[in-house]
Amino acid sequence: MTPTSLARLLQMFLTEYLPMQRNVSPHTVRSYRDVMTLLLRFCRDRKGLAIERLRIEQLGAELIVEFLDFLETDRGCGIRTRNQRLAALHAFMRYLQVEAPEHILHCQRVLTIPFKRYDRPALHYLTAEQLRAILEQPDLLTPMGRRDLTLLALLYDTGARVQEIIDLPVRDLRLDSPAQVQLTGKGRKTRIVPLMPSTVAVLEDYIREHGLDQPHQLERALFLNRHGQRFTRTGIRDMIRKYVARSQRDCPHFPADVSPHTFRHSKAMHMLQAGIPLVIIRDFLGHADVTTSEIYARADLDMKRRALEKLDPTPVAAMPSSWQDDASLLTWLRTL
Repeated sequence: MTPTSLARLLQMFLTEYLPMQRNVSPHTVRSYRDVMTLLLRFCRDRKGLAIERLRIEQLGAELIVEFLDFLETDRGCGIRTRNQRLAALHAFMRYLQVEAPEHILHCQRVLTIPFKRYDRPALHYLTAEQLRAILEQPDLLTPMGRRDLTLLALLYDTGARVQEIIDLPVRDLRLDSPAQVQLTGKGRKTRIVPLMPSTVAVLEDYIREHGLDQPHQLERALFLNRHGQRFTRTGIRDMIRKYVARSQRDCPHFPADVSPHTFRHSKAMHMLQAGIPLVIIRDFLGHADVTTSEIYARADLDMKRRALEKLDPTPVAAMPSSWQDDASLLTWLRTL
């Protein structure tokens, strides 16, 4: 059977356009692949369409909306997941506009499908005391405990995304002055992040203990799990949950849900509270736009507002019902 144009274009999109022209990470390619797999299965199982004969024009806006509704109702996906799936489909349609311009009107109809609005969850972060409580949990008498402390300290100190820590090779560390680490983030963009002396100290001990200062070790991942393989997101999340559970026994008001990303939020909030400008925080975290970093400023303002309300619960005296009723204000205005 001769492949359809949709099959050829989808293969080129996943194997050539995304990794070679867009230079996206393998993780992103897999994510887009999974979306297309879900869509094809939906077409086959719910719409009775044969995948091997599927055509571009059959992937209309109505079908895509049905697919998105299916994700929410049948698969139990949240709005954020739905929007992520739609973003991948939008990317594919923008690609089709260029590679198959005869379908440009069809593609643009799909591109008009809007993202759903949703209420952003509250920003959770750790106080300095809570962070210290977690870092005191690993057992430093064991190699695994020392590894966990090093990983958690680096996760916080760099404000890195968990995948950036998982993928970090030994060669991207520089521990002599000025100590720094090169992180590779979304879109394979790299940034240099400075390291604090306390983090450098535990890294030096960790590297010396595992012989990672040898030339043949420079390309390996900095952190490996107990099986000698790269960590997974789930593995690091489970490690954090273990230490958080221990911390909660000593501190009943400890946050219930602490994820790897909580360390990133905590670093950003602590930098903001120390007076560091948002532009620097943006570059430190690897945000593409400073507006992304503004969530920390808004969270900090909310925190200060709540603190002020607790400090002085007395409501502000009522303003005059009309500025015309304020004789002193009228007198001042006439002097202008």
